[in-house]
Amino acid sequence: MERGNVLVIGNSGVGKSTLINAVLGEERAETGYGTSGTTDRLTIYESDKIPFRIIDTVGFEPSVFKEMRAINAVKKWSQESAEETDGDKKISVIWFCVDGTSRKLFPETIRSLSRATAMWESVPVIVVITKSYSVPERSENVEMVHNAFARQKRYTKNLRKVIPVVASTYTLNESAYAPPDGIDELIEATNELLPEGVKAGEHDVAVFRLNRKRALAQGIIGVATASAVVVGAVPIPLADSLVLSPIEIAEINALAQLYEINKDEQSKQFFNSIIEAGAISTVAKAAISALKAIPGIDLAASVINAIVAGSFVSAIGEGTLYAFEQVYLGKKSITDVDWVRKVIKSEFAASFLKNVKEIAAKTSDSTDSGALAKAITEMFEKTAADGASKPKKFSLFGKKK
Repeated sequence: MERGNVLVIGNSGVGKSTLINAVLGEERAETGYGTSGTTDRLTIYESDKIPFRIIDTVGFEPSVFKEMRAINAVKKWSQESAEETDGDKKISVIWFCVDGTSRKLFPETIRSLSRATAMWESVPVIVVITKSYSVPERSENVEMVHNAFARQKRYTKNLRKVIPVVASTYTLNESAYAPPDGIDELIEATNELLPEGVKAGEHDVAVFRLNRKRALAQGIIGVATASAVVVGAVPIPLADSLVLSPIEIAEINALAQLYEINKDEQSKQFFNSIIEAGAISTVAKAAISALKAIPGIDLAASVINAIVAGSFVSAIGEGTLYAFEQVYLGKKSITDVDWVRKVIKSEFAASFLKNVKEIAAKTSDSTDSGALAKAITEMFEKTAADGASKPKKFSLFGKKK
């Protein structure tokens, strides 16, 4: 099995480094006391004695600036992990360390944990109660943790274990000591969670990559829409022209590159099907006629043409994004030409005309092409997102199949 990574996170001075040394069985992590912290960057530790790597993080501190430094360090590490292909940085389990002598688990600390590890939505969490010197207080501390996490919707489902530990022998008084305790239990619990955690880490990285591609794709669609708005404002018969075709082709090619779809004869047919299904003539005429017939909307012909042109390119972009994403995820193939035609054609049904009308109703007779392109892009992106959030049998733009 792939060697997992355990992210150790918590406030400065909570005893993370002492815990790491206890788990490794040797003095590797630098230890310190108080809230100043000794770790200013993430550090990886591994040993043949344990089946996982340990990643030590910057400790959370009372200072807002220092707290954000700690959060951003973990977020940066997490984002870098999405770039790795060998899996060395994927997080499999999170150890959230809580000081057992504080008798409190501050909600702010859990919020910091949530912000720092936002990318790892599915990864199991073990709360490690460090400095658990008082045996009678351990059950109270465990209950404290469960109660605190129960108030946090996100981490309730992620919390798997709460384990009190004493990482190194602690002198209680001249004749009493608190010996190391809980370390073996922590290692065993982590080892049991690794198979689930490795899969969860892979899932979360895949989700992160997909969301990043979606964001970049929306940028491509926005640029193409802006170009279409400018072209559409030129006084030419838009409905009978092919002036948008180069913009659409450039948009589709850019999205194909983003979603790692190779250009070959099969993909060429797939791309052509998108263009053909979104043929502009008939629908553009209908849309222009519909806009001119709406009472209370008095827009110049150039503005109407710009709205229709931008809407076409934005709609084709959103349809292409959806189709390419399905191919990227392995749910569809570029040989599914009939399927992609249906997806794009569903774009130019009632929902398309509805969007165009709404954009026109919100638009003044203005030559601000940038503002118009932004309004169009946001409208079609929202409609696509609403359609994708519906049950399985949906068309991309919200119209039931």
